[in-house]
Amino acid sequence: MRQFESKTVLITGTGGGLGRVAAYQFAADGAIVHGCDINEITNQETLRSLKADGLSMMPSTVDLGDSDAVSGWVNSAAKKSGNIDVLINNASAARFSTMDIITVEDWQYTIRNELDSLFYTSKFAWPHLKKNGGVIINIASVAAHHGSTAAGNTAHTATKGAILAMTRQLAIEGAPYNIRAVSISPGVIMTPGTAAILSDPAVHETLKKNIPLGRAGQPSDIVSIMMFAASEAAGYWTGSDLIVDGGMTAK
Repeated sequence: MRQFESKTVLITGTGGGLGRVAAYQFAADGAIVHGCDINEITNQETLRSLKADGLSMMPSTVDLGDSDAVSGWVNSAAKKSGNIDVLINNASAARFSTMDIITVEDWQYTIRNELDSLFYTSKFAWPHLKKNGGVIINIASVAAHHGSTAAGNTAHTATKGAILAMTRQLAIEGAPYNIRAVSISPGVIMTPGTAAILSDPAVHETLKKNIPLGRAGQPSDIVSIMMFAASEAAGYWTGSDLIVDGGMTAK
């Protein structure tokens, strides 16, 4: 029997990158996958790629910064499947500007799309998770652990640091209901959003110097950790963050 057979898994940001690979892998392992993205076109591409291999996903177009839209998506998924077992808060969108030029709009956009969105999904999934227990997996970033001289990360580091703190609190409040909450902090990952930059030979040379394993991560490197976190094998893991960055923050 597949380990996620008949388990209901909600994944945000399934239009590409980590979310697309997560949707595929969880569906392949038996899960009932509800995947949302703000981009309907790319989310439908994900659905077609799953169908091509005999897999399925229930796609929804959702603006995760809209609390009413998130409530509708989460409650509809719970009603269709009868329960929520796993929530993966993967979707993320930030604006990068140094402190001297970042605007209030840039700040609010990043907070809305990297922190408010995670709060909304967790809040509306909470009553369903309390029924039988479950897992919340939050995707943070190495930006939560160190600053950067390469880009203006002010808003991004703030949201990702807050995700680590929120994860700890969710773990404490969820423990009496058998709800686990964990976070994963990826390093440099090859996704559609980073592909153009990472294809530059000079960037690859920099990666070799700064990342002990000498390469960018692949989505599968992170999704495999998501699947472990959601499984019974991780039943004693809650309230903490796992850095998966090829050794970058170890230097």
